[in-house]
Amino acid sequence: MAKMQANQMRAGMVIEFEGQRYTILKQNIMIPGKGAAVIQVEMRNIKSGAKKDQRWRTADTVERLTTEDKEFTYSYADGEMLVLMDPDTYEQTQVPKEILGDRLPFLQENMTVSVRLIEGEPVAMDIPETVVLEVVEADPVVKGQTAASSYKPAVLSNGVKTMVPPFITQGEKIVVKTEDGSYYERAKG
Repeated sequence: MAKMQANQMRAGMVIEFEGQRYTILKQNIMIPGKGAAVIQVEMRNIKSGAKKDQRWRTADTVERLTTEDKEFTYSYADGEMLVLMDPDTYEQTQVPKEILGDRLPFLQENMTVSVRLIEGEPVAMDIPETVVLEVVEADPVVKGQTAASSYKPAVLSNGVKTMVPPFITQGEKIVVKTEDGSYYERAKG
């Protein structure tokens, strides 16, 4: 943890304020007609996700936290924890499952994930934007349904329900977006 002047804050930095950790979203220096300049900062609470606006004088100091983005290989789930392996040292590290939220079902063995560490503690995790999954259940196409008409429901091998184009059948592999499980394209090969 290091002290820095309030006017050195930049978007993407992480600070500690009133015992909470915040990511800086944006900052503006405002110079009033009289008196000293003020720094208006929009920040997001890392734990709760709540946004907060805060003002500092330029001479104020804030606690800046060191952040690091590090790549790991996902190994397996152990109860409420995900076990990751450092590809360089082969050391294992654990992060709580809730760090991934809705994207958890798209996590796959040996997937390369990016973890944001603050002062060495994992606070966020990113997985690739798309994954390949098998369609384990797909409604048959209704007779007379045109290709242009709506998608049909399907269930993926990770249990997630999604909508696929009419030409996709059970057993096919498709590429889906991990953000919301939506169909992207037919898998190649």
